[in-house]
Amino acid sequence: MQKRYFIHTFGCQMNEHDSARMGESLLRAGWVAAEAPERADLVLLNTCAIREKAEDKLYSALGRYRMLKAQRGARIGVAGCVAQQEKEGLLERAPYVDFLLGPDQIARIADLAEEGGVETGWVPSEEYVFPRADPESARGKATAFVTAMKGCDNVCSFCVVPHTRGREVSRPYAEIAREVASLVEVGVREITLIGQNVNSYAGGCSFAQLIRRVAAVPGVRRIRFTTSHPMDLSPELVDCFRDVPQLMPHFHLPVQHGADTVLERMRRRYTIAEYEERVARLFAACPGVALTSDIICGFPGETEEEHALTLALLRRVPYDNLFSFVFSERPHTAAALRLSKERAARERSPQWLEIPRAVATRRLEEVQRLQQARTVARHRSRAGGEVEVLVESARTPPGLAGERFGRSRENWTVHFAGACAVGDLVRVRVERAGLVALVGAEFEVIDATAHRAPPAPRTRLAVVSA
Repeated sequence: MQKRYFIHTFGCQMNEHDSARMGESLLRAGWVAAEAPERADLVLLNTCAIREKAEDKLYSALGRYRMLKAQRGARIGVAGCVAQQEKEGLLERAPYVDFLLGPDQIARIADLAEEGGVETGWVPSEEYVFPRADPESARGKATAFVTAMKGCDNVCSFCVVPHTRGREVSRPYAEIAREVASLVEVGVREITLIGQNVNSYAGGCSFAQLIRRVAAVPGVRRIRFTTSHPMDLSPELVDCFRDVPQLMPHFHLPVQHGADTVLERMRRRYTIAEYEERVARLFAACPGVALTSDIICGFPGETEEEHALTLALLRRVPYDNLFSFVFSERPHTAAALRLSKERAARERSPQWLEIPRAVATRRLEEVQRLQQARTVARHRSRAGGEVEVLVESARTPPGLAGERFGRSRENWTVHFAGACAVGDLVRVRVERAGLVALVGAEFEVIDATAHRAPPAPRTRLAVVSA
């Protein structure tokens, strides 16, 4: 009998991309995807280390999968950032895990699934080979991630990415263009360029030039990218939002906080005035852009006055949505090292005092209430109007015959009734809207996809938001 695998993915788009590549490697080695972990001979957890909560979810899941190992002998592997961060320490905490796999080592998945062991550490930049998507795995899909670069050189004081993903390495632009072309050939219409700090791309051209090269690939109808650093928002990239029709009017630009004093402790290397100047140029070039951001509440030393500056920033900048969190102390970061020294000191610096959890949570709730009201208002302003949607799913569950799912140009989730196919660009009339989605009905097909064959079997991924 063929061996079956199940991949449980935590976290970001890069992890989703890595999980897909590992699934393809296992398929080439003769494995098949399992419908559920209970039917798998291998359970692989691809992990995120960006916040402590994500690690907690990993160990909770490992506890459940441990029973599968005891009952039917399933092998368990842990890949991704927690495997890279914790290494043998993870095996000490969960000795029933059969192997560990770091982000730079995913090409070794098929061997480790058979042999076990620990494969972590960095591949030298000149030797690193970016995993490339198997176009056949994307057949029947409307969207696909394409890696442009990996790693980060910014070393923000709160962020573990440089430790878990390494230094920045950019992929040659010609290689990216070839992968995009191969995906378009099997029906993909939207490309999302991904990287931990994607707009610092330096693979033979600037990131703005890369966007223009991808847009020149015949058949590409939409382009997105994530994630970006404000310091790398160049005038040339802003111009792309005005000049490149395929570039969607959505930009995730993490600000992290509204006070310059906190940004300095975070090592963000910009001021709020500089951030707002860049945002103003973006809105001037693309007035309808949906701007999203990240906010951290309760960073060490955060005062009520500094928190108030964050709320004031949110009132000034018309964010479409936010990803907001309480500060999470991560190992190996500058913030964690400083907090460790402060705890050992007789007199602690007020700039690095730990914020009580209840205070940080209250501040987070204030941020979220402010932004949620704005997001709902913007969504509801579209009721009665129309949005352009790329169809990503055409499912017909009981009681919802004809339901379709897709995203608007602004990256809003849209559920609607219609008879269109995956990959079609359609106009949807919005009937109602809430915080997380617009709901409506298909009005007309703008551009039907030429790829209407049923999708080929592909890797099944369980994606858990960290």
